[in-house]
Formats: sequence, structure tokens, C-alpha cells
Amino acid sequence: MTLCDLLDKVKKEIDFTRVGMFACHNGVVRGTTRDGEAVSRLIISCDINKWNEILNEMRRRPGISAVEAYLHEGERNIGDDILLIVVAGDIREHVLPVLEETLERLKREAIKKKEERREQSE
Repeated sequence: MTLCDLLDKVKKEIDFTRVGMFACHNGVVRGTTRDGEAVSRLIISCDINKWNEILNEMRRRPGISAVEAYLHEGERNIGDDILLIVVAGDIREHVLPVLEETLERLKREAIKKKEERREQSE
């Protein structure tokens, strides 16, 4: 699944009389942790019940027509896609906050990741 695939899926399912914008997120594996340590890969898993709960809640927000997300689970290498999100809605004041909250909540509440660190000499 690519971000374009997810966006195309959403476009086929929405009512364009109610949609004025799409906001997207495409998270990838960085080569370092937030504190600068080298990473060789990530191992990603998901609590599917929490995932669905969050997406369903975000879909009910005012002005929102669709919220879809895809998680590449398992082993992911540097540069690989991890988390894809598409939010469709009427205006940016509704869409952008939902994108940000969806991203933050999925990462905090539904996604589990294990960073495998590499030696700096590699």
C-alpha cells in the first residue's frame, strides 16, 4: 500500500460536494532515534481494536468525510514507509487538526514499535 493507493481509495468513497481538501501523512523509518542514536530497522505491530476505535472517533468529527490509515507491520528498514493517513473534509480548520490528532493517537495508543539500534561504526 502506498499513500497514492490510500488517497485513491478515499477519493472513490467520498462525496465531493462535502470535500474541499485532503491532508496526508506518510511516516518513514528514520536512520536515527529522536535522541540521535543510529537505528538499523524497526519492528512494528498494532492493537487493531484501539486502531479502529481511534479512526471511528476521528470520522465523526465536524466537517470530516473520511479518515483512512494503513500501517506497514513487521520489520521495516530505513526509508521504508510505516504509517499512512488520509483525512478528507470540508475546510482546513477541520481537516488539519484531525490529521494531527489521528497521527498522535495512533502512535501513542495503537502502534507499538521496537527500534533496533546499530553500532555507530556500521
